[in-house]
Amino acid sequence: MTVAVPIATILDRLAKLHPKLIDLSLDRMTGALERLGNPHLALPPVIHVAGTNGKGSTSAFARAFLEASGRTVHVYTSPHLVTFNERYRLGAAGGGRLVDDATLADVLLEVERVNEGQAITQFEITTIAGLMLFARHPADAVILEVGMGGRFDATNVVPRPAVSVITPVSMDHADFLGDTVAKIAGEKAGILKRGRPVVVARQTPEAMAVIETAAETTRSRLFVSGLDWFARSENGRFVFQDDDGLIDAPPPRLAGAHQFENAGTALMAVKTAGFSMTTAAVERGLQTVAWPGRLQRLTGKTLEALPTGAEVWLDGGHNPGGGEVLAKAVTTMQARQSKPLVMIAGMISTKDPRGFLDHFRALAPRVLAVPFGYPAALSAPALAEAARAAGLDATACDSLEAALAAVKSEPGRLPPRVLITGSLYLAGEVLAKDGWEPS
Repeated sequence: MTVAVPIATILDRLAKLHPKLIDLSLDRMTGALERLGNPHLALPPVIHVAGTNGKGSTSAFARAFLEASGRTVHVYTSPHLVTFNERYRLGAAGGGRLVDDATLADVLLEVERVNEGQAITQFEITTIAGLMLFARHPADAVILEVGMGGRFDATNVVPRPAVSVITPVSMDHADFLGDTVAKIAGEKAGILKRGRPVVVARQTPEAMAVIETAAETTRSRLFVSGLDWFARSENGRFVFQDDDGLIDAPPPRLAGAHQFENAGTALMAVKTAGFSMTTAAVERGLQTVAWPGRLQRLTGKTLEALPTGAEVWLDGGHNPGGGEVLAKAVTTMQARQSKPLVMIAGMISTKDPRGFLDHFRALAPRVLAVPFGYPAALSAPALAEAARAAGLDATACDSLEAALAAVKSEPGRLPPRVLITGSLYLAGEVLAKDGWEPS
């Protein structure tokens, strides 16, 4: 079907409806939703996911478990990597599908028309479009991933989610959410609703204290990792335990020890939302889960630009918490098979490059800093300087292609292990150039 108005053209118009890219508030959302007949009140059971790190992976696991058990599930995530359509997955028998251009264009134009030019951010209006799509297409569940924070995030309009989920909280978006973990945790805990259950991944004591206080205020029952349920790696297998018993299954398809916790959080969430899970469904979900740009091994055009025998891994980690779990995962790789380690890194200027890169000091990688096509991207020289301040050997490159060429041309090295990281926007550019297509 031909789309009369390209998605990019519509999005460009929507971006001009508000002077700010981000303006955390729910007033514009509730007003627009009311004019559209309150589609957020007609959704299937909602699993609402907030947190600093692991939101996307946890949402991917939840979807995989639900689909493996024969359920249909809508999913809303952000940001996208290659195409905007990735943000919307419509549930269907046998597995969901990304929304097609014509359907997405129609709903965006409908929301734009009803909004009548009133001030609203692009994220708010595109979130409304998702809520409308999900209300109009039957499914067994909806997974809503918070965009930023929680309390004033555009997704926080659902009054009675089946379950709220808080993944690990750490420092990120301090200019919007606060300059301490406690303040950020307070914003994340803003998704708690009175009397509705909450599944909480492992947290720092500072974050957990805030979440517990919020749960007391809203009279929400907490299901806390390490207290009410357990997920761990045991002899390389995924072991999960709660009041229903123990599940011993093969490890998650997603790489990294942190994915055991994300998988456990998702499993506890879908069970708490009222969906029964057999061991067979859990095993299928663990093996079929997919979430690009998270410690993803590339085998396409990027690898072709590197020396024979090289490995290339892509991860969108971009904050200190993400750097910590990523460094642990790479340390495990190096322990299994040591290779020269090269980091190709690009970051946004509002992030904390030193806090991210500090975690890699013990690995002693060579860092090649690169620019990428995001307006607020940190310059390669500035990122290289931050890497050197973290005690790393760093060089600024003019482009991703120049960095790959530098790796290939370096003499006398064994085939390297290359990690491309620092931003989901950089990850999206890499995937597009690598030949990856969303599905």
